[in-house]
Amino acid sequence: MSSAELPDLSAIRTEYATVGLSDEAALDDPFELFSKWFAEVASVGLLEPNAMEVATIGPDGSPTSRMVLLKGIEQGTFHFYTNLESAKARDLLADPRCALLFPWYPLQRQVRIVGSASLIPRAEVMEYYAKRPRAAQIGAWASHQSSPIDSRSALDQQYAATEARFTDDEVPCPDFWGGFSVEADQIEFWHGRLNRLHDRIHYLRTPDGWRHERLQP
Repeated sequence: MSSAELPDLSAIRTEYATVGLSDEAALDDPFELFSKWFAEVASVGLLEPNAMEVATIGPDGSPTSRMVLLKGIEQGTFHFYTNLESAKARDLLADPRCALLFPWYPLQRQVRIVGSASLIPRAEVMEYYAKRPRAAQIGAWASHQSSPIDSRSALDQQYAATEARFTDDEVPCPDFWGGFSVEADQIEFWHGRLNRLHDRIHYLRTPDGWRHERLQP
């Protein structure tokens, strides 16, 4: 579709009419509030409620973002897994600063997180990898993530060759496959409201624990 065929983007507007996020609902612990919101999102059948955007900083200072799946929250950190030779992994290994975003727009909500990433211990990576479907395990070996490939058929051939390689064997966790744990320094909960007067509750980690404040929309 060319730009001439686009609808009038300035006219696209949604009025939010939900209850929102009251001062009383802004719990002292942001992870408790996150868990509450996540449970509510999951209960309405939203496709992949654990999908989150991960934004990183490249070697030249350029930002990049992509979607991954949240696979755990432990001791105040957000966990996801990936090929350690991928662009996102290379970015995080060089500069651990990152941002996460959960786009829960069917419920007129989003959660934004700023923090730093570190590698998940190998034992935990292998434990999670063992729980993955066999097809996904094979896919981890078959795909050279972020590297160019001639065609979709070439990728399918790589998968078939890898599948044949492990026909009767357990699929081990590749050395180049791992995970990251993102420790949050800031967490912001956003909830749509009428007249664009949205609710924004911002949490900041301090030496004495978390403190929060309401931000103007």
